[in-house]
Amino acid sequence: MGAKKTPREPGAAAPKRSAAAATTAAPLANRPHLDQDPHAVRDPRERVLEVAIGREVRALRVRLGITAAELAAKTGISVGMLSKIENGQTSPSLTTLQALSGALGVPLTVFFRRFEEERSAVFVKAGEGVDVDRRGTRAGHQYTLLGHLGFNSAGVTVEPYLITLTEESDVFPAFQHEGLEFLFMLEGEVVYRHGDNLYRMTPGDSLFFDADAQHGPEELVRRPIRYLSIISYRAHREAD
Repeated sequence: MGAKKTPREPGAAAPKRSAAAATTAAPLANRPHLDQDPHAVRDPRERVLEVAIGREVRALRVRLGITAAELAAKTGISVGMLSKIENGQTSPSLTTLQALSGALGVPLTVFFRRFEEERSAVFVKAGEGVDVDRRGTRAGHQYTLLGHLGFNSAGVTVEPYLITLTEESDVFPAFQHEGLEFLFMLEGEVVYRHGDNLYRMTPGDSLFFDADAQHGPEELVRRPIRYLSIISYRAHREAD
């Protein structure tokens, strides 16, 4: 005997089935593999200067997409010596570090940042976020910034907002910007548009998307509406 279907509310339009929804329903075998272990802890040996320098050299080389042999040829360092440097097995001289900085196109001080750089954190007490003006503010959307870090070791800017839509809020479904965005519903009900797809969101629902497509609340179903919006994009360094 088949499962009994829950009747849809009269007049309620069903959201279009999206690629995101299809991904959610996909078998585990077809889901993407995530490389990063969220529970991993940095090796305490990184507090050793040689290890910190070596890991920075390797990270920069990999980011540029060049092999150890290519970097060795550019600097005049043997492949064996470069391997020892990247694995923290030797202490490179200032002359060697200068050659590496020139070949990798970074200041000499970059090699020391894993050893000496402090990691920042922002703590915001309930109700103490900063209200800011964004494009939706003119439509009555309240944006409360919950924290902000300047340039960081990840090279990514993340902006967490608490967004509130009240009876005075208008629909404003035309946001479009670089980066990725994550929404998590806390209160109320909204039909949210991303590109050509519509998502009916209630407390506990989330939506993660490429923010380069047009997106925004299409229908404010039940207000007040509150949801978290976390926007991330590549950090832009200011010109020297």
